[in-house]
Amino acid sequence: MPITLVVRSGETAIAAPAPPSITFDLPRVVIGRSDGCDLRLPDLSVSQRHATIRQRGSEYIVVDEGSSNGTFIGPVRLHPQSPRIVRNRELIRVGRIWIEIRIEPVAPTNQANLATRELALALVARALDDQGEPARPRLFVSVGPDCTKSLDLSENLRPFVLGRGRDTDFTLDLPEASRRHAQVTRKGDVLLVRDLGSRQGTHGEQGPLPADRDTTIRVGESFIIGSDRFVFEYPAVEALKELERASDEPLAAGDVPPAPSSSDDAADPVDLRGTDLSPALPSATPSPPPSHLPSPSRAPRKPSRSGWTKTDFAVVLLALIVLGLSAVGLLWLFRGS
Repeated sequence: MPITLVVRSGETAIAAPAPPSITFDLPRVVIGRSDGCDLRLPDLSVSQRHATIRQRGSEYIVVDEGSSNGTFIGPVRLHPQSPRIVRNRELIRVGRIWIEIRIEPVAPTNQANLATRELALALVARALDDQGEPARPRLFVSVGPDCTKSLDLSENLRPFVLGRGRDTDFTLDLPEASRRHAQVTRKGDVLLVRDLGSRQGTHGEQGPLPADRDTTIRVGESFIIGSDRFVFEYPAVEALKELERASDEPLAAGDVPPAPSSSDDAADPVDLRGTDLSPALPSATPSPPPSHLPSPSRAPRKPSRSGWTKTDFAVVLLALIVLGLSAVGLLWLFRGS
């Protein structure tokens, strides 16, 4: 059975149409901050390798991998390397981030390794945006007639056409450019560039780019069309690398966000077409605890023992009748002997 991990922490539980989620069909899912994790959470309260969720028969178990700030199911902190069964719709917390577990028959996320990196970049980008810092991926012209123009590449895996034609995504003010000159597609933290059979060609740092296949351009690298030099920029990539290199941040009691409210609505798969996702930060507005977690107001009441009830009197009366009949029987036996 596939397992879906829904990132529920954040301001208003991730300000998006639905909380981001990734569905895995793996015997083990690693949660943490490092690049090699299956669910990558760019938050300093999350350890490099924080916890794992493992399939055991028809069940799933969660195991803390010796994290700095612990793994919690509700209010209970798990002992390192001690497995605990998790059930459908249960909430776990790693550092300051809440994750909802959904064990339901849904299709796994395509290219989950790319999806988890895109999710991490989107969360970092939104956090930088909230701080007023540039974060979104873009293509801009550093030198040339179009040096005031840029192209937002937030939509992952979408092809954008560059050319002189007015129906292109990036219109070039270059007489030497073809109407449809080149195509660029962002795939995570790299840019795929392909010449579309232009007259003058598209040139990379190592020479002309082929028209029959994509050429990979990394962050900070450039390519040339005519007299325009295009540079691929993605500030969130560098920020994510810094988060990976940093040490774990101790989590104070006041930094722990409240558990998000439970929801019966199924979350959509993580939307990687944009970066309009909330950062993995504590919620500013406390949320009520989930309905399936214990609450003091729901503790069962002990029955009252003050005073006798009708049932008590009936039981005592029946006991007296039985004792009386027993005494009569004994007298009858003695007289008969």
